[in-house]
Amino acid sequence: MALETVIPSLAAAITRSGPREGADMLAPQDDATALAVLRAVSPEVAAGVFAYLRRRQRKRLLAAASRTEAEQWAKSESYEEGTIGRMMEPPTATFAPGVTVAAAIESIRDLVKRTFVTYGFVVDEAGRLVGIVTMRELLLAARASKLDDIMLKDVFFLTPDLQLRDAMKLALNRHFPVYPVCGADRKLLGEIRGQSMFEEQAYQISAQPGTMVGVDREERLSTPWRRSLLFRHPWLQLNLLTAFLAAAVVGVFQDTIDRMVILAMFLPVLAGQSGNTGCQALAVALRGLTLGEFAPGKERALVLKEGLLGLLNGALVGLTAGIGMLVVASWQHNPAALQLALIVFLAMTGSCIVSGIAGALIPLTLRKLGADPATASSIFLTTATDVASMGLFLGLATLIVAR
Repeated sequence: MALETVIPSLAAAITRSGPREGADMLAPQDDATALAVLRAVSPEVAAGVFAYLRRRQRKRLLAAASRTEAEQWAKSESYEEGTIGRMMEPPTATFAPGVTVAAAIESIRDLVKRTFVTYGFVVDEAGRLVGIVTMRELLLAARASKLDDIMLKDVFFLTPDLQLRDAMKLALNRHFPVYPVCGADRKLLGEIRGQSMFEEQAYQISAQPGTMVGVDREERLSTPWRRSLLFRHPWLQLNLLTAFLAAAVVGVFQDTIDRMVILAMFLPVLAGQSGNTGCQALAVALRGLTLGEFAPGKERALVLKEGLLGLLNGALVGLTAGIGMLVVASWQHNPAALQLALIVFLAMTGSCIVSGIAGALIPLTLRKLGADPATASSIFLTTATDVASMGLFLGLATLIVAR
């Protein structure tokens, strides 16, 4: 296959895949092809793939790349995954404050042959960002004017250590096509396109349902089955261990179930209903965390709200489930039919309260611990709801009817 066909094909495949798969695709390629592919993909994809390449291949590519590319790829590795530093590109057009409009225009004419230029960044001798020049200002200004006279001096910029979600919150009402990225001393480090930020945010949101049940963010349709197994299986083992906990709760009340088999009919009803209640709370909490809606003190309000909704929803569905138990128990001529209906009502209400609170607390707790709030949160929630619903139901039945 011709090189001009291989490069676009590989670039498209790597963009669709995760960074590990992308590195595997580049591993057998010669350095010229690998370098061309990295140049053909977006900067954030290139930085992610570069981080997973073998050390020898990384060194060879850094030596073959341009100075700007080498500095950017090496610099990106120093930032945590998911930060702006991993996604930023080298600044495309930088000028000193004393450069004239005519000189800046001539420079940009040459630059646009190789890259897309949106803004001109004005930096001082130390490389600190002091202003931005838009293309409109360049076109309308006198050619003898200096950039220092026409630049926008009140510059909004992002820092490289910002997590994407935090950067999106800061940029939410600005909608700039490009954002400069500066260090704490305002030294210009790079730039990041607003489109790239929104695309990455959309990808993270699309990956969220998978991470809730232990599917890694990197897993795609093209991920080999061996790697998919490696991603998923540890979480399934954890899920099995937590399921044993729920089974242990049922085992504690085995004698009660043996004496009243009708209870076993309603265990899945309570577990399913409380689980759905918890998933609703979990979805709202994760959405709030993703969109940056949690101001200080809002965590407590969310937990109280979900607890109240659990109470109200639990009471309403508990009433319906209680009537169902009354009908079934009466049809079986069970003398404790009314008591069993009351038990179902109380257990449903209590378990929905617990599941609602758990759905809000689990992602908040994971974030406090420094973990991804979505990571396997559904597994922890399922355990909490199963233990609460089965424990309350069988415990109340033991106290009220089976004693």
